[in-house]
Amino acid sequence: MGKSGYGVIAAVAEGSIAEREGVRPGDQMVSINGHVLRDVIDYRFYGAEEELEIVVERDGQRMVFQVERGYDEDLGIEFAAPTFDGIRRCNSHCAFCFIAGMPKGMRPSLYVKDDDYRYSFLFGNFITLTNLTEADWQRLAEQRLSPLYVSVHATDPDLRRRIFGNQNAPDVMAQLARLAGMGIEVHTQIVVVPELNDGPHLDRSIGDLTDLYPGVRSVSIVPVGLTKYHRGGCRVHTLREARAVFEQVTGWQQRLLPRLGVRFAYLSDEWYLRLGEEVPPTEAYDGLDLTENGVGMVRRFLGSEFQVSGFRAGRVNLKPETVTLVTGTLFAPVLRRMTEGMAGVEVMEVANRFFGETVTVAGLLTGRDVIDQLRERELGEVLMFPPAMFGGPEGETLDGMGIEGVERALRNTQHATRDM
Repeated sequence: MGKSGYGVIAAVAEGSIAEREGVRPGDQMVSINGHVLRDVIDYRFYGAEEELEIVVERDGQRMVFQVERGYDEDLGIEFAAPTFDGIRRCNSHCAFCFIAGMPKGMRPSLYVKDDDYRYSFLFGNFITLTNLTEADWQRLAEQRLSPLYVSVHATDPDLRRRIFGNQNAPDVMAQLARLAGMGIEVHTQIVVVPELNDGPHLDRSIGDLTDLYPGVRSVSIVPVGLTKYHRGGCRVHTLREARAVFEQVTGWQQRLLPRLGVRFAYLSDEWYLRLGEEVPPTEAYDGLDLTENGVGMVRRFLGSEFQVSGFRAGRVNLKPETVTLVTGTLFAPVLRRMTEGMAGVEVMEVANRFFGETVTVAGLLTGRDVIDQLRERELGEVLMFPPAMFGGPEGETLDGMGIEGVERALRNTQHATRDM
């Protein structure tokens, strides 16, 4: 974000229209055809015309460019941030909020409780819809920002307000109906908390959401995940409770498939892995890609061609004799099954001691946990890590370590790769 709230141009593509016109990195984008830009969505929306008047600011001076572009010709501008006026923050206080329970000392971006519909449209982030203004609604209708991803958790208005710790949370069903009326498709999620929004509450929520199909395209059912820093009074599911949710949702799938032609409600992979159930076949996800929410990720992995020889690590082609695959405790059994019979391949699981061992997904592993638990182990020539572990903006772990730093700390003299 620039000093005036305008979009800072980070890069201009070589040979592009913008470069030919004299636009430079560091310029601030003010407007296109008289529309002051708030984010990259505005840039794409208003920049889709063939004749453009582009205003940029450089060193406090405004410059105007008259541009003609082909219908499918890109201007060639890349911005430093997707939104030019900051990011909308969450105004709710969910008892199970992961960010609220984050310990000190992590990278700063992890403490941002974003709840911005623009990030939902651009990146698939889940939002609550609790902070939308009427101007936001008008923009959603005008620009048809679809799909969006919404955290519902419960359709009962009173229960949802209690879950969100927000007595001003609007009726989400009315909001979802309004979005559907605009032609905006919505994918929803319910984070299930024992003795809070499970049982009959979950039945009501799934049933209500199906009434808005196909505007509401899906609901992902996700188990609550709590770290050892949690102080909100929630708890994770017992195996018996997890089994009850599993059977409840699969029952809904069986009833909804003949009625809607899709299963509509999809269990995240964690339910299957924890209960020792086979993950569904690809067709059971009805052509949807919900892997960012942990739904169908294992099936996609199982369906891919898995190879550990002849891969590329940095700029060096390697054909190692021994490979160590690092993962979390949840995915380790799947990875062992896939690599069974592969000579020289060993799977090593790492327990999450930083967040607590109830946190089992690989994406929440810290570099320190990996180092502490594998330092004394006999490792392969090559280390392979799950990509989600290095999900920071600079490819770092939650505790700020890059893959090279983890490799050096493990005293591995060969190479490490995260292309697992």
